[in-house]
Amino acid sequence: MLHIIAIAIVLILSGFDTQAPAQFAELSSSARGDTDKGVRLIPERIIPVPPTVSPELQRAIAQPVEPNERFWSTAPKSVDEWRELQTKTEETATEGVRRLLEEYPVKVENRTITGVNVFVITPESIPEQNRNRIFLHFHGGAYVFYGGQAGIGEAILMAFYGNTRTVSVDYRMPPNHPFPAALDDAVAVYKEILKTYSPTNVAIVGTSSGGGLAAAVVLKLRDLNVPVCGAVGFGTPWIDLTRTGDTLATNEKIDDVLVTYGALIESAAKLYAGSFDLKHQFLSPIYGDVTGFPPTILTSGTRDLLLSCTVRMHRKLRQAGIQSELQIFEGMSHAEYLLIPDLPEGKEAFQEIARFFDAHLGK
Repeated sequence: MLHIIAIAIVLILSGFDTQAPAQFAELSSSARGDTDKGVRLIPERIIPVPPTVSPELQRAIAQPVEPNERFWSTAPKSVDEWRELQTKTEETATEGVRRLLEEYPVKVENRTITGVNVFVITPESIPEQNRNRIFLHFHGGAYVFYGGQAGIGEAILMAFYGNTRTVSVDYRMPPNHPFPAALDDAVAVYKEILKTYSPTNVAIVGTSSGGGLAAAVVLKLRDLNVPVCGAVGFGTPWIDLTRTGDTLATNEKIDDVLVTYGALIESAAKLYAGSFDLKHQFLSPIYGDVTGFPPTILTSGTRDLLLSCTVRMHRKLRQAGIQSELQIFEGMSHAEYLLIPDLPEGKEAFQEIARFFDAHLGK
């Protein structure tokens, strides 16, 4: 609060003119350069906590963003530093999963499917209409973080709210296993699941990079002439690794979670892609042909840095004639519906995804 007051005082004392003074116009013109790309300079301003969201989300928004900003604004400089950061993040996330399991009564089993490590999450009771259904989950974490049990938080919530058995794929990750290792693992598990379940009874779900991987899996399955699943859920999906999208700029430092694009995120994209072009359709599915996609639900928030990724994917699906449903939550930053699961908005998000899957999956 003190730093917000300080900004206001500085603006007042400096005689700041909100009517675009001449020096601001000159600076804007200079920033645009000779090509005049329409760069817009925005004066510093105070962004209040919206009163239109739940008290729980208001408290989250009111927290300082400095810890998250420090995390995302620094990139490891060596393989050893990447591994050290992976270990730290996994330890923290695993503790979060432990707390989730105390609150959400599900059973977790660690298994191997066709050589790939997975976690099978089973709710206490499964309704008759869901016993022949299954959710396939891919965790987020910029394709680099949250391996092992650290990545199953979303799968726990999906299994609980959807009352359906869920398989979370612990796919291989860089630096040891760059693209296409994660995609290969995901596709292999899906194909093995088809030996037990009808494709129309399978839903694929993932958030952030997990959402990007989910989209890549659908594209890959279609290319392999493997029947695609009955429905998919993309949570604020990272479907473009090329740093493209309006909200990467407009929501920078407004997003409480990612805070800023660049540094760690861009380094993770390059680490994951390896020698492949970032515009490869299996790395950035927004550049692929989405013809034949199953019904899709996408989730994001008005403060989400990757809101543009979500909106662009939704429009691309709609333009291809795919049934696509978009849910945007007021005031929500990147994946907060997952990261703070006791939010009323988080509960609603998962209930909506579960409802969508129930409407589109076979019995």
